Amino acid sequence: MIGKVVSAKMNNTVVVEVERLVAHALYKKRLKRTSRFQVHDELGVKAGDTVRFEATKPISKMKYHRVV
Repeated sequence: MIGKVVSAKMNNTVVVEVERLVAHALYKKRLKRTSRFQVHDELGVKAGDTVRFEATKPISKMKYHRVV
């Protein structure tokens, strides 16, 4: 997945926000939906960067992804 880093304040962890467009079931208007993931980071990315991340084995209670 590809997303934008919105927070890099934790040690080796960044919060990445992924946007997607979905169509309303009745009116067919396209709506923007976002999901936030806590991602393991050893590359040192900063807030505002666009990153690609992938699923991995559980690293902690909330982290199941890592930056590629």
